[in-house]
Amino acid sequence: MSIGGGSSSAEVRTDRSRAIAASSAHARGRPQARGKFVFAGDEKVYLRGVVYGAFRPDANGREYQDVAAIERDFALMHANGLNAVRIPHTMPPRSVLDAARRHGLWVMAGLSAEQYIGFLIDRKKTLSEIEALVRSKVRECAGHPALLCYALGNEIPASIARWLGRRTVEQYLKGLYRAVKAEDPAGLVTYVNYPTTEYLQLPFLDLLCFNVYLESRSRFDAYLDRLQNLAGNRPLLMSELGLDSLRNGEAAQATSLDWQVRTAFAAGCAGAFVFSWTDEWYRGAGDVDDWAFGLTRADRSPKPALAAARRAFGEAPFAPDVRWPRISVIVCTYNGARTIRDCLEALDRLTYADYEVIVVDDGSTDTTAAIARRYDCRLIQTENRGLASARNTGLRAASGEIVAYIDDDAYPDPEWLTYLANRFLSAADVGVGGPNIAPAGDGRTAECVARAPGGPVHVLLSDREAEHIPGCNMAFRKESLEAIGGFDPQFRVAGDDVDVCWRLQERKWTLGFSAGAVVWHHARNSVRAYWKQQSGYGRAEAMLERKWPEKYNASGHMTWSGRLYGQGLPQLLGRGRIYHGPWGSAPFQSLYQPAPGGLWSLAGTPEWIFAIVLLGGLSLLGVNWHPLLLALVPFAIATLLPLVHAGLGATRATFPPSYAPGALARLRLLTAFLYLTQPLARLRGRLQSGLTPWRRRGTAGLALPLPRTAALWSERWLDLDQRLRTVEARLKMAGAAARRGGAFEHFDLEVRGGLLGAVRLLVAAEDHSGGAQLIRFRWWPRCSYGGVALGAVFAALAGGATLAQAWTAAVVLGVATALVAMRITLECAGASATTARALELDGKGAT
Repeated sequence: MSIGGGSSSAEVRTDRSRAIAASSAHARGRPQARGKFVFAGDEKVYLRGVVYGAFRPDANGREYQDVAAIERDFALMHANGLNAVRIPHTMPPRSVLDAARRHGLWVMAGLSAEQYIGFLIDRKKTLSEIEALVRSKVRECAGHPALLCYALGNEIPASIARWLGRRTVEQYLKGLYRAVKAEDPAGLVTYVNYPTTEYLQLPFLDLLCFNVYLESRSRFDAYLDRLQNLAGNRPLLMSELGLDSLRNGEAAQATSLDWQVRTAFAAGCAGAFVFSWTDEWYRGAGDVDDWAFGLTRADRSPKPALAAARRAFGEAPFAPDVRWPRISVIVCTYNGARTIRDCLEALDRLTYADYEVIVVDDGSTDTTAAIARRYDCRLIQTENRGLASARNTGLRAASGEIVAYIDDDAYPDPEWLTYLANRFLSAADVGVGGPNIAPAGDGRTAECVARAPGGPVHVLLSDREAEHIPGCNMAFRKESLEAIGGFDPQFRVAGDDVDVCWRLQERKWTLGFSAGAVVWHHARNSVRAYWKQQSGYGRAEAMLERKWPEKYNASGHMTWSGRLYGQGLPQLLGRGRIYHGPWGSAPFQSLYQPAPGGLWSLAGTPEWIFAIVLLGGLSLLGVNWHPLLLALVPFAIATLLPLVHAGLGATRATFPPSYAPGALARLRLLTAFLYLTQPLARLRGRLQSGLTPWRRRGTAGLALPLPRTAALWSERWLDLDQRLRTVEARLKMAGAAARRGGAFEHFDLEVRGGLLGAVRLLVAAEDHSGGAQLIRFRWWPRCSYGGVALGAVFAALAGGATLAQAWTAAVVLGVATALVAMRITLECAGASATTARALELDGKGAT
């Protein structure tokens, strides 16, 4: 690590990380799931495990009765660098757990939920009876120091899940989860799933476990990215992976296990279990002798796969001989004395070999600079110029090939830089981001804010390509960031990360996402601070809309091509659709959720507030003309929808199970309140900065809004695509909001004049001799269907009020009709003038 005013060598950091990795985890307490990884105390534990059993039971039905054989197996596991063992189909007796503890092994204990679910179909047992059975099993081993977690079950058959239905299976597993937590509240709980029932939604689980057998490295890597997105902010474990040596050969098994284990850890998995420890395997009513997945043979003689697994596990998460690029970590801060100490301490604990830390103090008036001087970092102090300017200051001072940005109220996981760098080495992405997770212990308000809308989320175009990575956890190739001129200094508080992502993608470059590159980001710890943050985000949105009008819809709402991931997102109704394949035969069965859309998704947006105000105004006019009192019905519905949306979001939010029911209810009420206040705060910021539904964009002049055609002669041949790009660029320079026509739309560009009016443009080219072209343009006004309908409704109501001689209502509605009609005309006229100017139809110059 290179710093100004001091230094510490990469060798010291490497030795320190190896010493930490070699320490015993059992002595540090029971395992906990924190973010994407498993911890014992403050030590991160990468789980290096094998599946053990099932074995032939004795006459009394005991499967793990040979204590001497278990001791020998566990000793051999420990000698080969393993630290975890999975008992898949039964709760092991305490003697097995005791033996595991003696040999430094964590145990994933199975509870056999897949064996009991048939009772629900045949009604031989009720769910309560099954829960009681599970509780009795858990009670025998609850709190044992060798327990890693309880696995509720293993691979409920896809046909049974299809028979019962997704919701029934989910509720069944949730009931068992609660039963386990009732007996062992501190115990981790998971369910071992597999791709054929991937669609099960189990957000209550502490860990996400999947059995995955794929013999293609690229397909396995891609599927891991998908599973990480399903896991969200929870650890992902490969509960089974492996290859049959009987059919593929022992050498192929060793080679395959090597890349499977390495790929799993490189993808950010918290651990992996090889199936299995030995070829000795019993299932149903007999020994299984036509498979050979073991690392050892039935007589426990080692296969080549054991050595391969030992090497791969021993180097997890990454091989020591990788040539890592130099990274400059940049922390931009303004009055961050309250949190920057945690940030710098965590940066000092990074395991990465070659990095520097640069702190840019953007004119702080507190003790931020004094705190920074106590750490190995380069401190740069400037006058207050805003966040984007501070990021550029750090960029200019950076010596690394990669620049990584982290906020002063965030702190990284020890392997943060390693996972970021690995993604840069394995892909051509110019930027990479990772999860940002709110840490525990910041207070109840902070926990609610972390689950409320408006926080920093990432947007993914696919399971591995990002559209947006939030500024609290983002890294870029320095040369690429410099090529676009760095960050735009106009963004003083927020919005700079969105802008820089769009500018990089405008160059046809891509952004990536690494699930293992975790930072812990403190949420606001008061409602007032949350309101201020969301209002600031609203102002940033207004600035972004002025610069990127094509990224916003007519009402001023940002539109994304990808899917948002994080907490506090728009709540979806409906069950989605499951792809089962013919006869339920698809090996990968996924749940396809619709993207948020329609009136329901609008209920949680700032724009919805205008609909409530409009309907409330119509209802108020009902005092003068009673038929308008009918507007109270849609007004009540419009008002109720945000309440339902907030309640649904608060109900679905996942809080730690340690909270008592009364405290949990209060947390959900506060979360619902934040769901309601967030759109108001965003709207306030937008209105203050000019992002209003009645704004006009790039329409300084007016032209008669009628269909028009024109033709231009050019002596220079250009592809039609190039000419359209030129027109699009001119429109953007004029500040107009231009949208490209879709694959099924009969126009090339649409120029918005505002919320209610636009112009659509169609272009054709005739080729002539000598490379000349005749370019034909046709454009016509396009009135918003909603605007026309609104004007028609106002006109009809004004007519009705006039006939009833309700003059106050008639005048108000008549004025509203005129305003809508005038607004549509002016917006279409402005868009027509802007289009004509962009086409240079003043007779000077040809396109």
